[in-house]
Amino acid sequence: MSNYRFMTVHEQPLPEEIEAEIIGQGWPAFMLEDTIANQYFPRLYEDFPQCQFALYDEAGAVAAIGNSIPFHWDGNDLPDRGWDWVLEKGVLEREQGISPNALSAISITVAPGFKGQGVSRYAVQGMKHIARAQGLTALVAPVRPSLKHRYPLTPIERYIRWQQPDGTPFDPWLRVHWRVGAQIVRACPQSMTIPGTIAQWEAWTEMRFPESGRYIVPGALEPVVVDVEQDQAIYVEPNVWMRHDLTTP
Repeated sequence: MSNYRFMTVHEQPLPEEIEAEIIGQGWPAFMLEDTIANQYFPRLYEDFPQCQFALYDEAGAVAAIGNSIPFHWDGNDLPDRGWDWVLEKGVLEREQGISPNALSAISITVAPGFKGQGVSRYAVQGMKHIARAQGLTALVAPVRPSLKHRYPLTPIERYIRWQQPDGTPFDPWLRVHWRVGAQIVRACPQSMTIPGTIAQWEAWTEMRFPESGRYIVPGALEPVVVDVEQDQAIYVEPNVWMRHDLTTP
């Protein structure tokens, strides 16, 4: 895999402090407050270490972290609650003894010093490797489009149809998956739900929300809806379901 060494957490445990540092630097603070994630994300490392991995450079530094989860998929439509749905489904199915036949990406986080070096492509290929190694027949991903935060007022259903002059997806992260053999299936407009009090959202965003309304927040793909009277703000994140062809590298 190019100059990067691929290792699952089962093969080589990833120190918690390194994982926490890279994840913390890679995402807006509010993205780490999803209700389903707070409940189930730690289970990825406890129950599915063979599906979590890191890419290491030649000096042994962690270039990227990848998280994924096996689940049972009947091959039918993938739901609006993309990320939340598949994380919860994978954990609960394991508890119920249901055998998985598919793998879903959960996240890929590139370490700050390695961004812009093509690492993400190798991380996606790593997920395809895991799916094959586990004998799974499908790989899907509720992809977080990386430039959508610049267009928070554009509906996700329109955004995913935007293209480059050469016909490739406009969004760079969708384009990475596309170039490694994935096709866009559909938008999942309620992929993650992040509720909080006004004080919590002000701390996460370093913004003030003096009145009720919709606010454009740096890093958010859609406006955050604030209700001052109810002391609540809520963010519902749209993602994009993509399906990979496991017959390609």
